[in-house]
Amino acid sequence: MAYSAYVFDAYGTLFDVHAAVRRHEAAVGPDGQLLSEIWRAKQLEYSWTRSLMGRYMDFWTLTEQALDYAFRKVPSADTSMKAPLLDAYRELDAYPEVVSVLRQLKEAGARLAILSNGTEAMLESAVKSAGLDTLLDDIFSVESLRLYKADQKVYDMVATHYRVFPEAISFQSSNRWDVAGATAFGFRTVWINRAGQPDEYTDLSPAVVLQSLDGLPALT
Repeated sequence: MAYSAYVFDAYGTLFDVHAAVRRHEAAVGPDGQLLSEIWRAKQLEYSWTRSLMGRYMDFWTLTEQALDYAFRKVPSADTSMKAPLLDAYRELDAYPEVVSVLRQLKEAGARLAILSNGTEAMLESAVKSAGLDTLLDDIFSVESLRLYKADQKVYDMVATHYRVFPEAISFQSSNRWDVAGATAFGFRTVWINRAGQPDEYTDLSPAVVLQSLDGLPALT
């Protein structure tokens, strides 16, 4: 393989963060999509602000707090759906191509891992429910560091574990800010631009941009 390991962000890259609301769309109400977008945006914002303040709070707690805020912001949404939505978030759907792509890389001899802001319990639940547990070699959670991406210590955790230089690792994420952080650290980065977003952080460009993970095995 061209790289010692292929490391993937979890939420938005392997797992569809909007699947939880979509699964309960009828019960949530007519503004479910808006609720889901606010939920995700606040979840990320809370992780960044907590890191900057040095006041760590685990990602599951932030996920719940972000949903509470989203309900307050979208009064049409049925707040009685809080528990079902959180349960659904523990078992998010993987994107359609994920299993096939990981299997192709695995069969080619690649070492596969997740590097995520999620807690260990969140990630283990999502991986198992999506059937990825037999394909992944390692799951790296920021929980052990008590800080969040894009802190460079997060990316260093993987390189240190594998005892390789950063450029020996290919890192894939759908989050442009995450790609920027990993690029700054020295990983070969692949931006999975699922939503067709405009580029940013132009001084920290990814090596490759793909619309989905489908094209990844051909790059090896």
